[in-house]
Amino acid sequence: MRLLLISNSTNAGEAYLQYPLGNIDAFLGGIREVLFVPYAAVTFSYDEYLQKVQERLGEVGITVRSVHNCDDPVAAVAAAPAIAVGGGNTFALVKKMQEQGLIEAIRDRVRAGAPYIGWSAGSNVTCPTLCTTNDMPIVEPQSFATMGLVPFQINPHYLDANPEGHAGETREQRIQEFIAANPDRYVVGLREGCMLVVDEGELTLIGPKPVRVFKCGEQTRELSENLSFLLG
Repeated sequence: MRLLLISNSTNAGEAYLQYPLGNIDAFLGGIREVLFVPYAAVTFSYDEYLQKVQERLGEVGITVRSVHNCDDPVAAVAAAPAIAVGGGNTFALVKKMQEQGLIEAIRDRVRAGAPYIGWSAGSNVTCPTLCTTNDMPIVEPQSFATMGLVPFQINPHYLDANPEGHAGETREQRIQEFIAANPDRYVVGLREGCMLVVDEGELTLIGPKPVRVFKCGEQTRELSENLSFLLG
């Protein structure tokens, strides 16, 4: 099983998918076609999302097909050489994936060997649940359960900052709530500009910042290496 789990699509001041483009290209190797899942898009169309991703990945010779254009989404996933799931609203993404049977289909295809690329919400859905997303629940999925391709939770776009004048919970406080309610589950705070790679049972970090690892009853840690214990 091979996964490339990216925190965010765009670094401040950069073009869309510019910073991870080389990593995506290298991760796919000789595979030059991906099946894209655009269902996290809310304020723009799936066609627009497809065009945006195709324009960027086309720079390295990758053809992008979208599942929303397929008559049989499950069959399209079963035949896909690689799968990419984009960011946006995680609740909208999961609702549509559940309705089309894509949670199970993508899980099966990736476990059978198809490389998987996700960013933001697309990384969230590889976890056991969507419960560590940053998104508002603008729609109601059938359940919070997602693909469980990794046994830990990811919080993408992880931030340590507490803006001056902000009286609400910090990101860390919200994650502490999650681990108190889910004491057996690790949460990885994945900072922007960073990505996780799962390959041959190993978990590695790419990027300039460490991950922040949370678990109930354990000291919160900043780690850049030796992450494979998270795969359990």
